[in-house]
Amino acid sequence: MSTTQLPAVVSPAELNHRLAAGPAADLLDVRTPAEFAAVHLPGARLVPLDALDAAAYLTQRAAPERPLYVICQSGGRARQAIEKFRRAGFDHCVLLEGGTQAWFDAGFPVERGPGRVLPLMQQVQITVGFISAAGALLALTINPYFAILPLVTGCGLIFAGTTGICGLAMLLAKMPWNQSVQYAGTSCCQPATPRTP
Repeated sequence: MSTTQLPAVVSPAELNHRLAAGPAADLLDVRTPAEFAAVHLPGARLVPLDALDAAAYLTQRAAPERPLYVICQSGGRARQAIEKFRRAGFDHCVLLEGGTQAWFDAGFPVERGPGRVLPLMQQVQITVGFISAAGALLALTINPYFAILPLVTGCGLIFAGTTGICGLAMLLAKMPWNQSVQYAGTSCCQPATPRTP
């Protein structure tokens, strides 16, 4: 019987200390391009989770022996990315505890682009809330069968919460507003270019 190995975790404060004290670290952001463009850790590289080929990424690393710090908005997508690296035979990933949101809340430096897109999980919450409310309203006023809508969204949330896999998040990540990047000097798999405020 196999058990899922928990990833190594680093707090925002500890990562900030490591970045200030040591050589350049490999920071991999697996959020959507629009989320990355809106705000990200300085020096992070963007490879969205749905486009991440762990084996190919590992061959491109300049210092393959260094730990790889994996970042998303709050931790869920980073864990999935770390599992991809494990399956590719790499066990030196470190999860940023709380993700970009925790780093930002701690007041550590970030880079911002002109785009302002809601974080993916916030988009999921708005979508689920709208579908559930609309389904309940339609069930009360038009036809009781519309109650299927909040039932489906509720079951989807239970599934996402127990498995860590959210189909709606994966669908929303592919939407055009989450794919457009208008951040100067930044593209997939390239280091972010620092910008002055």
